[in-house]
Amino acid sequence: MTAMLEPISELKLEGITKRFPGVLACDGISLQVRQGEVLALVGENGAGKTTLMNIIMGLYRPDSGTISVNGEPVHFRTPRDAYARGIGMVHQHFMLVPNMTVAENLALGLKQLHHFMWLDIKGAAQKIRDVSERYELPVNPDAYIWQLSVGEQQRVELVKTLCLGARLLILDEPTSALTPQETDDLIERLQRMASELAIIFISHKLNEVKALSDRVSILRHGAVVFHGQTANHEPSELAALMTGHDVTLPRNEGGGPPGEPLLSVKNLRVRGDRGNLALDGLDLELRAGEILGVAGVSGNGQREFADALAGLRPVESGEILLEGRNLANRSPRAIIDAGMGYVPEDRQTEGIVPSFSVKDNLILKDFASRQFSWLSFLRRKEIDRNAEQLKERFDIRCPSTHTATGALSGGNIQKVILAREIARGPKALVAVYPTRGIDMGAQEFIHSQLLDRRREGVGIVLISEELEEVMNLSDRIAVIYKGRILKILPAVEATRERLGILMAGLADPDPPAASVHPSAGAAHE
Repeated sequence: MTAMLEPISELKLEGITKRFPGVLACDGISLQVRQGEVLALVGENGAGKTTLMNIIMGLYRPDSGTISVNGEPVHFRTPRDAYARGIGMVHQHFMLVPNMTVAENLALGLKQLHHFMWLDIKGAAQKIRDVSERYELPVNPDAYIWQLSVGEQQRVELVKTLCLGARLLILDEPTSALTPQETDDLIERLQRMASELAIIFISHKLNEVKALSDRVSILRHGAVVFHGQTANHEPSELAALMTGHDVTLPRNEGGGPPGEPLLSVKNLRVRGDRGNLALDGLDLELRAGEILGVAGVSGNGQREFADALAGLRPVESGEILLEGRNLANRSPRAIIDAGMGYVPEDRQTEGIVPSFSVKDNLILKDFASRQFSWLSFLRRKEIDRNAEQLKERFDIRCPSTHTATGALSGGNIQKVILAREIARGPKALVAVYPTRGIDMGAQEFIHSQLLDRRREGVGIVLISEELEEVMNLSDRIAVIYKGRILKILPAVEATRERLGILMAGLADPDPPAASVHPSAGAAHE
C-alpha cells in the first residue's frame, strides 16, 4: 500500500442507506468535508455514526447512495481501497494485534514493508519514529500492544493511520482515553494538522466538538437532523439536538454522615505487565454509601489497581479487605461471591462475550445459581424473564435480548455490564471509566445509577480520567501517581486545575487549611 500524496479536496456522501436485520442504521445520509476543515459528527450511541464511517472505510457496503472523492465516484470494497485514496480511520475499538509489537502491527498493513517471506520491521519502526516526531505523538515501536494502556494504544492507532498515508483522517472518539492535559494537546495538534488534512471528528464530548470543529452534523436514529456552523451553537444546544431533550448530568449533592469502613487497601504492591512495580505501597479506604474517585494520568497504576481488586492480577504484598476479609490473591469467583462488583475498563474484551446474546451476558456471573439453572440445565424461561426485566430497567436498546451483545453500540454494551453488576446487589462496586466513549444521554443514565447505588449504601470506587465526571460524582477524590495515592481531598475542594497539577506529581498548589478529611488517610509525599 503506497501513501496517497494528492490532497483530498472533498469527500462527499449522498443518500447513504444501510440496513441490518431489524435496524435501519443509516437513513439517506448526505454530508461533505473538505481539506482544511474539521467536520464534527455527533449523535447518541446507535445513531449510525460508526456504521457510516465503516461504509466510508470499505468495511461495509451501502445498500444505496454514493461516495465521491474530489468529485470522482468511488466504490471501496476493503479498507485497503480507502487507504489507497488517502482515507484513514482511528477506530473507537482498536484494530491492533495484541501479541505483536507496534512496529509489527504497522508492517502488516504497509505493503512496501512486505518482502517475499519477511516483514521490514526496522523500516516500520523508523517510519513510526518519523511520524511520532512530526506530530509529537510519542510511541515506542518495540512495545507489545498488550503491554500498553488504553491511552497508549489510542496513540498507536493514530500514528499507524498517519503512517499509512491518510490525507482524510476519521477519528472515532480519539480523546476517550486521554487526560484533560493530553486532550488539550491533541486538539492543538489536530488544529495544526487540519491545514493539510481533512478531518472527520466523532465525539460525545461537546466541549471538544466546540473547540475543534468548523462544522457539525448531528445524527439521530440513522438520519441527519441538523447541520451547521459549530461556532453558532453552544454545547447544551447540541446535546438537546442530539438526544431530542435537554440533558443535565446529575451531581453528587452529598448529605448524610459517612458510613462504616467497607473496603480497605493497605500497602498494596502489584507488578505491571512489563514486570515493573505498578503499585508501590498504595493505601485507600472506602466507606459504605460513598463514591471515592480515583484520578490520575493514564499509566500510573489505575489498570493494575482495578485488576487486583477484581482478582485478575496477583498481589505481591499488601491487603485488600472487604468488610475485614482479605481478598488479595483470591480467585475472581471468591471475590464475586464476597460482594464485589466490577465494571472493567475494556468493555468489549473484559466486560462481555461479544458473540453471546444480551440475555446470556446478563447472567455470566450467575449462570450456575439456582435461579438460572437446575441439575446442570439452564432455566431458559427464567433467563429470558431476567433479561426482559433488566432491558427495561436499564434502558438497553437492542432489537431483542437474543441479539449478539457485540453488535450493540458502546453505550448499550455498557448498560448490559452495569445491569449485570447492579442486579447482583454488590456491597462494593469498582467502576473503571464507566462512561468512556458513550453519549451524553447514556452518561446521564449511568451517573444516575451510580448515585442511586450510593444512596442505597453501596461503596463505589470510581476510576476515571474524566475530571468533570470525578468531581460531579465523588464524595472524595484520590489522586494516584506512580502507583501511590499522592493526595485525597474532599470533592468540594477539587478544581480541574488543582487536580491536573496533582496528577502531574507536583505539590498541591492550593491546600486549604481545612482540607483534612477524617477518612482521607495518609498522603504519600
